[in-house]
Amino acid sequence: MPLYLDDDQTALQDTIRDFIADAAPVSHLRALRDADDPAGFSRDLWKRFADMGFTGILIDEAAGGLGLGHVEAGVVLEEIGRNLSPSPFLTTAVAAVEALRGSAQADRWFSRILAGETVAALAIDEAAKHRDRIELTATRSGNGFRLTGAKRFVTHGYVADLLIVAARTAGSEADRDGITLFAIPRDAANLTITPARLADSSIAAHLAFEGVDVDADAVIGEVDAGRAPLDRLLRAGRTGASAELLGVGGGAMDMTMGYLKQRKQFGQAIGSYQALQHRAAHLYSEMEVARAAVLKAQQLLDADSNRADEAVLVAKAMSGMATTLSVNESVQMHGGIGMTDEYDVGFYMKRARVLTELWGDPNFHADRLAIAAGY
Repeated sequence: MPLYLDDDQTALQDTIRDFIADAAPVSHLRALRDADDPAGFSRDLWKRFADMGFTGILIDEAAGGLGLGHVEAGVVLEEIGRNLSPSPFLTTAVAAVEALRGSAQADRWFSRILAGETVAALAIDEAAKHRDRIELTATRSGNGFRLTGAKRFVTHGYVADLLIVAARTAGSEADRDGITLFAIPRDAANLTITPARLADSSIAAHLAFEGVDVDADAVIGEVDAGRAPLDRLLRAGRTGASAELLGVGGGAMDMTMGYLKQRKQFGQAIGSYQALQHRAAHLYSEMEVARAAVLKAQQLLDADSNRADEAVLVAKAMSGMATTLSVNESVQMHGGIGMTDEYDVGFYMKRARVLTELWGDPNFHADRLAIAAGY
């Protein structure tokens, strides 16, 4: 498979680039932050995403969606990252759609996602760092289940209409099997949701399940067989986060290259100094390698390849490292102005930090690759 976009994907890129740059540039994020907006994103903008069909990018045409793939979803996410646009696209239109695909819950929620009426949050992690452990329990109670435990750092969890919750119905917390996914409304009884503003000004939430009762219809897929939809969710989410990271890193790099050409010292542009040229060339190379890794992961997911798992791990690790390099170099090459809140480069650094941690940082994925290779 060629590692470049085809004509249709390039046309989509042109469309979404103009739309997001106009509707949700970095100044949009700054305005939400300065207003201390309680949602952290614009519902009106989410509805505009739906009106243009973007919320259904991974939903089959038979269900009213566009029936496209992860490459196209990545095109949208990269532009979201480039403009630091606060949006539930990753959690809702990508990860949640993959989790719900093929389940009885799909008919109920896909139409609402397509209409821009639903925001989904993914209640997976239970600690500060992402780990493949599920301790929150779901025990049989009447005709349904009772959930007890906690989830942390649930993006959009404070305002989501749908919570996709990974709970343990069998085995111990370290077991891969014995997991069940549940679709739970945010206003469920005995569910306490505490908002937490993250470094990039987005709002996550800590969830406390204090005996939350749900009926059997809340189960996504089958009881004790939630590992498959959870893995689909994580593969899609990690690949989408990698694409968004590319946008963040690319946006920061573009700012830096522009600054190197404009900023003058001793009568000449600082970009003419060889030391900075070497650093810029290194940064460009690392971003291009990461871009190839992300596109390969997207293509393998779309092809339903058995090599997709490994490619997703590589993509998330490499995009995290390359974007971290990009934002660090951006702040350093901008010098003192890069440390000020008035200049946008700091927003890129903060967003990169949050995305890099989401569903596993580079160390987590490198460790998974090493284990898969027998180390």
